[in-house]
Amino acid sequence: MNSSVKLSETPVRGVLPRIEDLLFGHRRLVLAILVLFTLGMAWFAVQLRMDAGFEKQLPIGHEYVETFEQYREDLLGANRLTIVVKARQGNIWTEAGLRRLYDVTQAVIFLPSISRSSVRSLWTPNAFVNEITEEGFRADPLVPGTVTPDRLDESIIARIADSTAQGGFIGTLVSRDQSSAMITAELNEYDAKGERLDYVAYNGVLEKQIRQQFEDAGFEIQIIGFAKQIGDIADGASAVLEFCLLALLLTAAAVYWYCHSMRFTLLALGCSMASLVWQFGSLRLLGYGLDPLAVLVPFLVFAIGVSHGVQQINFIVREIAVGKSVEAAARSSFIGLLIPGTLALVTAFVSFVTLVLIPIPMVRELAITASLGVAYKIITNLVMLPLVASMLKVDGNYAAAEERSRERRTRWLHGLAKLAEWRNARLVLVVALLVFATAVWQSHDRVVGSLQAGAPELREDSRFNLDAVAIASNYDIGLDWLSVVFEARPEETEEGAATACEDVALGQYQDRFAWAMEGVPGVLSVASFSTAMRQFNEGYNEGNPKMSAVPIDPMNYSSLAAEVARIPGLMRGDCSMTAVHLYLADHKATTIHRVIEAAKAFRSEYPMPGIAVRLASGNAGVIAAINEEVEKSETPMLLYVYAAIALLVLVVYRDLRAVLVCCLPLTIGTFIGYWFMKELQIGLTIATLPVMVLAVGIGVDYAFYIYNRIQLHQAHGQPIVKAVEHSLLEVGVATIFTAITLAVGVATWAFSDLKFQADMGKLLAFMFMVNMVMAMTVLPAFAVWLERAFPRKRPVRMIGALAH
Repeated sequence: MNSSVKLSETPVRGVLPRIEDLLFGHRRLVLAILVLFTLGMAWFAVQLRMDAGFEKQLPIGHEYVETFEQYREDLLGANRLTIVVKARQGNIWTEAGLRRLYDVTQAVIFLPSISRSSVRSLWTPNAFVNEITEEGFRADPLVPGTVTPDRLDESIIARIADSTAQGGFIGTLVSRDQSSAMITAELNEYDAKGERLDYVAYNGVLEKQIRQQFEDAGFEIQIIGFAKQIGDIADGASAVLEFCLLALLLTAAAVYWYCHSMRFTLLALGCSMASLVWQFGSLRLLGYGLDPLAVLVPFLVFAIGVSHGVQQINFIVREIAVGKSVEAAARSSFIGLLIPGTLALVTAFVSFVTLVLIPIPMVRELAITASLGVAYKIITNLVMLPLVASMLKVDGNYAAAEERSRERRTRWLHGLAKLAEWRNARLVLVVALLVFATAVWQSHDRVVGSLQAGAPELREDSRFNLDAVAIASNYDIGLDWLSVVFEARPEETEEGAATACEDVALGQYQDRFAWAMEGVPGVLSVASFSTAMRQFNEGYNEGNPKMSAVPIDPMNYSSLAAEVARIPGLMRGDCSMTAVHLYLADHKATTIHRVIEAAKAFRSEYPMPGIAVRLASGNAGVIAAINEEVEKSETPMLLYVYAAIALLVLVVYRDLRAVLVCCLPLTIGTFIGYWFMKELQIGLTIATLPVMVLAVGIGVDYAFYIYNRIQLHQAHGQPIVKAVEHSLLEVGVATIFTAITLAVGVATWAFSDLKFQADMGKLLAFMFMVNMVMAMTVLPAFAVWLERAFPRKRPVRMIGALAH
């Protein structure tokens, strides 16, 4: 029995037929223009380069980022480079160890884009020890200025080791087991000429000038920081092309298996590839690069193109099998899929555009990248593909053989189509609602942000993460810190002298804050203006532990503030800004959120007139700002996406039930995806959010193509059950095939060296399959239930796309 239903053609002379006649009547000219455009964009596409930046990740206008920007010259910078020299045997207190530390320190000082005054190690003059003498406090460098690497001997090394311990640098500049020493430095995002740092190239500089030059059998060099992290991600991203090529080959093999035609296979892949070339060329023309964290997006958009290409091929082959010529079949495919295809792609376009709601430059670049790709799909997959197909020579025997093959593949779909029967439809909906409720419940406490320590984009056994774990386990200061700023406006006396440095209440208020934050889980240690004040006060009083307190005498307080001002990163010279640095165990979203909430609670519960407590600088402050923006934007963004879907469906079909039928399966699939993320410990980040948006776009594709066929059959007078059955038999195989093919292709990413690519592969493969299952089961069942519960008062309206 022929599973396809040949519907009578109704001549409808509207806009779509006129567009059809225009394009197919001048197809050679149109295709020549498209080929020339592709060649031109290819010239620019090959010039596209990786482009990463620290500033691009800072949310625009966020409270924490404003604090970071205002005080970035006064506080510990978030764009810090940390390098550790570790002795493989013994400790660092040897002539070879200190000499190697000196050499690495000098090399770091002269690295490009380094803020030289920020470089700190045992060998720099800004690392000093405060000593109480008969004459009072004396601050001496840890390594005396008269000592050079050539003059090191056992006695000098012993004095340096004693000074380091005395100054409290064990656990900060020197590891607790004293086998390694640390060098820290701040990176400048822009040079004197205003040119931004190339982080991808800078990673090569670090490897060549630091690690390769100074790491050997005696010493290990450990390097962490944003520059190193993003560089390692970029290096791993270069391997993305290998996995994308593998996915392309698997997709090509699957498409060939499906259509048994090399021509149609190359046609589907070639049209999707053309849009990729246009996308890359447009990015280059707009002055953008390809961010390492967004490198997967173009290939995800490519997957959308393959999905639409398979639907087009399926339609063309089916039309040829019922007796149409190749050109007539291509015309029918064009006009029959233009509306559902455009609807799906416009919805995906709007979905990606909503990412602009997140005020993070990198995410907005990603939104532009994805939106361009999806917009170009309308031309390459819905126009170029049928135009080229109309010029192909297809044997009638091939079409008949393909139709028989399709009928064999659709036999089992007769059983699936029984889900459209009233009794089965109710059962499907009950199960779907139970799954939906479970998914909502299980995903309600999903985490926004990173769920792992170290760089979540990299594998746990990557060199960066191994270095990060080693440093974190051997040093007390922590690699992640949150800086809280206390602002006090200097008040002018009659003599004109500022009194902020005599405001004893500020120091005592900050001391209470530091004490409260020390007990918050996840806070390893606290360094602040008030704690330094306590240490100096104790020191000036012969080390009496009773004097470890913020002085209450304004003059004493002011003099100690002058001493604290010599310590970088704790205050401004006029005391208008003092800081508390909270060193954290890690940068997991739960850790940062807990500390941020504790700081906000203190600020709210214990306000002090004249003093503003501002959050937050440090790398944890930047991460917190990103997480908050993602969390704040997620719900409005999804609402906009669904509103766009609803509006587009309503405009095209002018039927509220069409909106409900298309959106319900999509909503269930989205929450199942959130549940999946929670179970696999995948946080919602700026890397994973676009994947969820893409999943919505793919889910819409499936829904639109199936519902469009249901409407077609209803418009020709068929009852809903038969309409569903025929629709599943006609497009079900193509839908299932597309989902499985794309899922298998992206599943290969699970073997990538980049953890975030592996996670994206798992998530995408899962979402492709879930949305397909929802479209093949819940959508038909819900359509049948609506027809039964709310019978139509008017017949289904015939629109241009349904007329063929």
